[in-house]
Amino acid sequence: MSLLLNRNQFGNPENKGKLLTREEAMQLFKDWVLNPKLQMHMLQVAHLMKCWAKEKENLDDNGIWAWELSGLLHDADWDQWPELHCKKIIEHLEELQIDPDVMHAIASHGPNHFGVEPINKMDKMLFAFDELSGLIHAYSLMRPNGYEGMDVKGVKKRLKEKSFAANVSREEIQDAVDRAGILLDDLIAFIIPRQSQVTA
Repeated sequence: MSLLLNRNQFGNPENKGKLLTREEAMQLFKDWVLNPKLQMHMLQVAHLMKCWAKEKENLDDNGIWAWELSGLLHDADWDQWPELHCKKIIEHLEELQIDPDVMHAIASHGPNHFGVEPINKMDKMLFAFDELSGLIHAYSLMRPNGYEGMDVKGVKKRLKEKSFAANVSREEIQDAVDRAGILLDDLIAFIIPRQSQVTA
């Protein structure tokens, strides 16, 4: 099943800065994503995007929300329409005339799958957080104290175990970190305490 989008342009540049309200975004999230595990993943990635935009990029409220929104909706169509993954949510956001940057970030969160290269920092960080966030959460579920006391060394040990969270691509994690221009250790250290703030 090919998920290639076969295009690199999304939406209308005139809609830059136009975003869903938080209420609209959460309603879409609830209507489209029924799987609790996927909901958790998307909420965690959204929170990481929000934290990075605020702490590292020093963006204004609208800019922070754009980052958070891209994280919140990046897998919105995966639950009910896996064969249309990315295509359906992007087309829906185009109909709603949302900022093209949000759609491009969503379209490029898996360049090997969708054929869209991450270009700007928002694109690259969504790609970087996506797979690694999932592995770290899986690690938390097998620990007696969850995220409490988790460290970079423990996460890297799990990364080396190919049988652990085997569906998480180690190659994509490394590729994403390289593209983002950050160290794997630093990204893991950023994720652990912030991801722990998101609970079911």
